[in-house]
Amino acid sequence: MNKPDPIKRVSLVCAKGGLEEVYPALILANGARMEGIEASIFFTFFGLNAIIKKTHNNLKVATVGNAALNLAMPMLKMPITMPFPTIIGAIPGVSNFATWLMKREMEKLDVPPVGEFLEMIDDAGAEIYACKMTVDMYGLKMDDFVPQVKEIMTVSEFYEKSAGAEIIFT
Repeated sequence: MNKPDPIKRVSLVCAKGGLEEVYPALILANGARMEGIEASIFFTFFGLNAIIKKTHNNLKVATVGNAALNLAMPMLKMPITMPFPTIIGAIPGVSNFATWLMKREMEKLDVPPVGEFLEMIDDAGAEIYACKMTVDMYGLKMDDFVPQVKEIMTVSEFYEKSAGAEIIFT
């Protein structure tokens, strides 16, 4: 039986801006670099919140319409099978509480905050890009982004840079 070729490059697309939605891209990029795999992350739409100076350290857990919040129930000493009712997510403070809870658990596992994670990934050689269309749509400039953002690029430029890479949408 033939062994599959190893992955050499990954290009991740992060289009969502909730705390629980940004971390997968950061973790996958960091893991790739630790394995010697080239990695880049293309942040688009609400994913830009993860790389904007004013918002990157203030991401929240989405509590309204998040059907997967049952996974948080064990953190509250409740069974994983217990659903999290969407209506509760609309109550003021619930998103802040869920965010605090998730950050606390991640800190126990020594998972760095978003800003520190971006620095680590950049230091490891991963490339971080912002989507030009989204940047233009929101009226942003390069100065609005954390220093780890290498470039603002179009989707076409992202595909050119990603030639031969595995493209992963988180």
